[in-house]
Amino acid sequence: MIREQLEQIEADTLCQYATLSCNSLGRVKPIEKCTVRTEFQRDRDRILHSKAFRRLKHKTQVFMAPQDDHYRTRLTHTLEVSQIARTISRCLRLNEDLTEAIALGHDLGHTPFGHACERSLNKLMPNGFAHNLHSLRVVDVLEKDYEGLNLTFEVRNGIACHTGNQIPKTLEGQVIRLSDRIAYINHDIDDAIRAKMLKNDSLPKECIKVLGNSHGERINRMILDVVENSKDYSSIKMSDEVWQATDELRNFLFENVYVDTIAQTENSKACAIVNMLFEHFTQNSNELPEEYQQHIDIYGVQQIVCDYIAGMTDLYAIKLFEEIFVPKVWTGSDL
Repeated sequence: MIREQLEQIEADTLCQYATLSCNSLGRVKPIEKCTVRTEFQRDRDRILHSKAFRRLKHKTQVFMAPQDDHYRTRLTHTLEVSQIARTISRCLRLNEDLTEAIALGHDLGHTPFGHACERSLNKLMPNGFAHNLHSLRVVDVLEKDYEGLNLTFEVRNGIACHTGNQIPKTLEGQVIRLSDRIAYINHDIDDAIRAKMLKNDSLPKECIKVLGNSHGERINRMILDVVENSKDYSSIKMSDEVWQATDELRNFLFENVYVDTIAQTENSKACAIVNMLFEHFTQNSNELPEEYQQHIDIYGVQQIVCDYIAGMTDLYAIKLFEEIFVPKVWTGSDL
């Protein structure tokens, strides 16, 4: 059987600290194993073919609904995280399939309009809202018409713990935590320079001295540093020098790109859209799509409305808002 051959290759080639697919803690709903794919390869494919994954191409990374083809979206961010993480896992001889599955699923629960909408839903929901936990809800519940994807424990844990206070149980999950940061810091700098919000020579000089002067140099430096400092397999980490420079660069982005900048002037409008849609549908749940209405008795109207809004793309949310709240221009054609 091909799957068993692949499992044997893992056992023969991966390091002793890697997570072997044959040792997975399994799924909530036990299923018959695939004949040609390992458990983690199967999870990767389930995520890749999901509707939530396809919608990432029209969700904001930093620049809301950009017209330029070269700005990152949530999908291209996900792919960059995946490639960085796979490189690190390959160098450390960890399980690349598990790493890729977590990477592809880590932002499935992200909202339209980026973190602006996430903050709005966090205020609106009684128990708060965090995109990493909603990503877990997407794969556990929402996909396949509220049946979920039934992923393995290791992938689910990596998705839920890719940010926040909880550290992933696997080293592959820990790789994603750092790869996510490496990806967004560097590609957000690249996008901000393209948008003429930053110049390359305006980046903090001490950070550049440590990390490099170009996009490629910085990513390469960070990846090599993670690999070199994680060889004892106690955890996935950077050296103190590179971590400090990376963190300072992140703080620089918060001050100059993420908060109170031209790129973020539309945030208040985006938040207003989310707030008004949330209020409208909680008061008029009969207007929700049927596939959402039929689960209100189980999860409650606020959670279902949250599911609906969080799953929207930027353009769909704007279009729906216009249909509900913007009056139509009268042309007299109805006479």
